[in-house]
Amino acid sequence: MPMTRRDMLRTGAAVAAAASYAPEALGGWEPSETYPDPIIKILDPSFAKYRLNNAGVERLATGMRWSEGPVWMGDWRSLLWSDIPNNRIMRFDEETGQVTVFRKPSNNANGNTRDRQGRLVTCEHSGRRVTRTEFDGSITVLADKFEGKPLNSPNDVVVKSDDSVWFSDPPAGIRGNYEGVQAPIELPANYYRLDTKTGKLTVVAEGLGANGLAFSPDEKRMYLVDMASTPRSIKVYDVVDDGTKLANGRIFVNCEPNGRADGYRVDVDGNLWCGWGTGPDINGVAVFNPDGKRIGAISLPEPCANVCFGGRYRNRLFIAGGHSLYSVYVNTQGVRGG
Repeated sequence: MPMTRRDMLRTGAAVAAAASYAPEALGGWEPSETYPDPIIKILDPSFAKYRLNNAGVERLATGMRWSEGPVWMGDWRSLLWSDIPNNRIMRFDEETGQVTVFRKPSNNANGNTRDRQGRLVTCEHSGRRVTRTEFDGSITVLADKFEGKPLNSPNDVVVKSDDSVWFSDPPAGIRGNYEGVQAPIELPANYYRLDTKTGKLTVVAEGLGANGLAFSPDEKRMYLVDMASTPRSIKVYDVVDDGTKLANGRIFVNCEPNGRADGYRVDVDGNLWCGWGTGPDINGVAVFNPDGKRIGAISLPEPCANVCFGGRYRNRLFIAGGHSLYSVYVNTQGVRGG
């Protein structure tokens, strides 16, 4: 059957959309032609075992405005991540390499994770809420208020093994109309814990200018970004009271004067793989061991906001950069639930 004008327009639009996500669509990036990839840097000998000497960094997609919140959907063989200013969640299919729009509008979605039942949990800037996508595609609101006041703009989220949802709530998404919708700030920038069994929402940390968060593999410690300090830092807390509260906060990493820790995930050895940067010499991923020592780095041509582990064996690190999505296979695995 001959192709109609409408079919041609649709096909052309699809081709144009696919081209806009193609790895070559943005300059400033060239994959390494040799191994080991020189942008995967060993800063301490202990990092050598995590670098695969015949695996390099790949740029999987580009053309986004600000990439955030990657989450691996293993049963789909796909990665989802947020393009906040474009008000959409993107999808990368590992089997075909195809990049498509998963959800638009997304309420300026930012952080994503999965709960222990495999459902998608999302932080929404303009929705000013944390939601759960049910298996039938319907949306359940998990949290949108605290003590009767609307949340600011939930940013990043993790789910603990007891099914509690922990998230950060800075005002970045309501300060203007680029990454959300401008609105009055009615609550401090807190970190929260949601008991999904009772619906109770409690503050677990305050005064830090909330952003990234992650548990250690045994869930006995939690790492929180402190954006209020100068320079920015990552703090570590003990998880106490049967895993419901945080105590004994102390500095885990002091970021360099121009450094910026954003979102991060933890591997099975307790190393923190952090989205990093605000300058050409430090953009990418910084890797810290459980003692807070920087042992490795992945240098990219743009700042990195967040990471996650995925692939069949959770040994593929996905990196949400400013305009782009990158990945690299590593010789470790991400912890479950991270």
